[in-house]
Amino acid sequence: MTIHASGPRFGRMLTAMATAFHDDGSVDLDGTARIAAHLVDHGHDGVVVSGTTGESPTTTVAEDGDILRAVIDAVGDRATVIAGVGTNATAHSVELAQQAEKLGADALLLVTPYYNKPGQAGVLHHFRCVVESTGVPVMLYDVPGRTGTQIALETYEAAKQWDTVVAVKDAVGDYARGVRIMAMGYDLYSGDDAANLGWLAHGAQGVVSVVGHAAGDEIAGMIRDFVAGDHAAALSTYERLLPANDAIMGVPNYGATTAKACLQLLGVLDNRNVRGPLVPLSEDEVAALRKGLAASHLI
Repeated sequence: MTIHASGPRFGRMLTAMATAFHDDGSVDLDGTARIAAHLVDHGHDGVVVSGTTGESPTTTVAEDGDILRAVIDAVGDRATVIAGVGTNATAHSVELAQQAEKLGADALLLVTPYYNKPGQAGVLHHFRCVVESTGVPVMLYDVPGRTGTQIALETYEAAKQWDTVVAVKDAVGDYARGVRIMAMGYDLYSGDDAANLGWLAHGAQGVVSVVGHAAGDEIAGMIRDFVAGDHAAALSTYERLLPANDAIMGVPNYGATTAKACLQLLGVLDNRNVRGPLVPLSEDEVAALRKGLAASHLI
């Protein structure tokens, strides 16, 4: 892992990276390593593997291990590698966490259990089992739009009992609430590209992006400008990236689908394969994506 002596422990610019697949649906480890290298070559301090954008609900424990190993081999000597271990089965998440620790992940991304919608006691129990199963630093992930459950402030307070729980990826978008979470001692990362600049203005340490697949250098530059006090330059970059943000994140069929189509347009991948229930972007959707990237001067 790269040591960020003058900044946050995980760095400031991270992306929840896509997982490449062959035409037969199997994991393309070489393609996945190319994605990681592309990101780190273009402004990234770190990557998050096997998150939602990595299509983790469709990959097996063994595949997650292979993906993590491939990414660590590709970029682990020059970037932070965070392993997504969040599922809606606690024992499954514990297994993934222990595997990630064994393989050398720098941190874990732990989302609230989705679909089964536990109460806060269940959320804390889930966190406890996963956190106490390893000694690896943990970034909690709060994304109620996908999970149906929001982490309560009281649960954040209770989770501070574990020294390894150090950060939050926030996709709630409530800035005042986020400031309260940071006041508890958490490093907060924006989990919504449209909110990146707003979160920086409210004290966030950095971002976990999706648009970073296509705009890593630009978002990293925006962060540097903001941290350096050149807020006008940061705002100018944010404004320039709005068409790309809308094209990647503002359509119904977004996330892994648009990230992979970006990578195909940029020549990093030779396909945009995804696993069901996702379907690849249609030609019309790719054309709209290309238009948004071009409007932001990314292609």
